[in-house]
Amino acid sequence: MNNSRIDRPIGIFDSGIGGLTVARALRKRLSNETLCYFGDTARVPYGTKSPETVKRYSVEITRFLKSHNVKMIVVACNTVSSVSLPEIREQFDGPVIGVVEPGVRAAISESKSLRIGVIGTKSTIQSGAYQKRLLEKNKSLHIIAQACPLFVPLVEEGWENDSITLDIAKRYLAPLVEENLDAVILGCTHYPLIDHVIENVMGDKVKLVNSAEEAAIEVEDTLTKQNLLSQTKLLKDLFYASDDIEGFKRLYQRIFGELDSTFVEAPSDFFSIVQEVHRFRDKLRTDPITWFEPY
Repeated sequence: MNNSRIDRPIGIFDSGIGGLTVARALRKRLSNETLCYFGDTARVPYGTKSPETVKRYSVEITRFLKSHNVKMIVVACNTVSSVSLPEIREQFDGPVIGVVEPGVRAAISESKSLRIGVIGTKSTIQSGAYQKRLLEKNKSLHIIAQACPLFVPLVEEGWENDSITLDIAKRYLAPLVEENLDAVILGCTHYPLIDHVIENVMGDKVKLVNSAEEAAIEVEDTLTKQNLLSQTKLLKDLFYASDDIEGFKRLYQRIFGELDSTFVEAPSDFFSIVQEVHRFRDKLRTDPITWFEPY
């Protein structure tokens, strides 16, 4: 099997299942690429963790993905994208794409009134990552940021269409509705799964910027510019969850509508060992590509 850099998988990680919206966008846009996803379901949520803890987790997961010979890392988590990209780039010398920058560019492009809202986890909003990047690009912007911490557990409970989700959205989004915004960044990759609820509250004149879709566009652009686009899909996508792989599979099936991938649970001992494989690969003669099933 050809194990050139072009045919290596794309590494993706998230604190849990939200990054599956990024994986879905990537699969739709780049059907020939193999995906290697790690969802840290044992330690979710990241949005309430300290920046130091998020950085430590991010370095560990980056090492895990490196052991799988990935050609790129997509940080499908707004919290990590807000606080940990420099640490990830210290560990990985290939392209690293977060979800903040693509979302910022798209929001500015969509906004005509220069009045933009940002919603996300407490950690993402408190970090000011979106607000800072928006103002760096245009100091005239009027920005309203709102933390919506209950959106993540509501999605993971499968309550996307429950009346309680609409009630909570109305409470969270009331300050944004009053501001006459014309664009709102969905600053958490869980949020596209309830975009219909958010649109119901905000109204159809407000453009919802899906950072998952925007990140997929940037991934395609980056791979194209670096001549790293795979021409043929050789391997099945590989999805890891650090806890409750069966629950992860159910959530995956809700999002993708199928289970045509490989699913592996990565508890702490396995997770730690695999990080070491990359260091000793030459001595162990281990080829990580064999961990993927043929497509």
